[in-house]
Amino acid sequence: MTVLLGTSSLHKHYNMKKLVSIFAIILTINSFGWGLTGHRVIGHIAMDYLNPEVKAHILDILEGEDLAMVSNWMDFIKSERSYDSLKPYHYCTILHLDSMDTHLHPQEGDIWMAIDKFLTEIETQKYSVDEGFALRAITHLIGDVHQPLHCGRGTDMGGNMIQVKWFYRKSNLHRVWDSEMIDYWKMSYTEYSEWAMAKVQQEQVVQWQNASLEDWIRESVVARSQCYETMGDPERMGYSYIYDNTELLNQRLSQAGVRLAAALNKAYAAR
Repeated sequence: MTVLLGTSSLHKHYNMKKLVSIFAIILTINSFGWGLTGHRVIGHIAMDYLNPEVKAHILDILEGEDLAMVSNWMDFIKSERSYDSLKPYHYCTILHLDSMDTHLHPQEGDIWMAIDKFLTEIETQKYSVDEGFALRAITHLIGDVHQPLHCGRGTDMGGNMIQVKWFYRKSNLHRVWDSEMIDYWKMSYTEYSEWAMAKVQQEQVVQWQNASLEDWIRESVVARSQCYETMGDPERMGYSYIYDNTELLNQRLSQAGVRLAAALNKAYAAR
């Protein structure tokens, strides 16, 4: 299923991407202020697993920027109204595992459809906008789909409606997973990348590389149960939640990075 992006309108605004991005970064940080480090971790890990020729090509297309530095672009453009049609691409609603086989993409699209769409664009070189746009999109969305709460259960906006106190400050469950647990460690994205991958064995890397997009989503649906079940008292979330969930969080970040590279290697090899 293909959802049209409003190509002419997007192309016009994408040609102004540097101005839009600077403005949007300011607004996004002021409005939301989270999610930057996690996506950069994923992009940084992916750079280490790209084939040399693919890495060189990507750096050329992105004008010297690597995947870590473009990984948050899809969030930055949320404040630009011309990109509103892309907002549904950040998530999907999967009620339970049994419903995956009969899942229908909504008319406006979802993350499952969008990942397939942008990888196909790179493989076929038939772009709705251009190659740089597709690369920025796929880098972010493969990260998002590995965050368990981006594969929501359809009742609480992926945990955004679950209000909590995180170390006595107001937050919500989705934010805890997007940034609060990561930011707790006060590491740079390069330091966090090394930590997340430190115990990953080569056999695991191979398994992750061979998993399908449907497998990624299935894993997130399974993992999201832990997000809710380990909450305890929502008014007193902190150390115990970090203890219970950091291993899962780091695994999802590592898997996303390895799989982003594998997906790009495969797409470029098929051209």
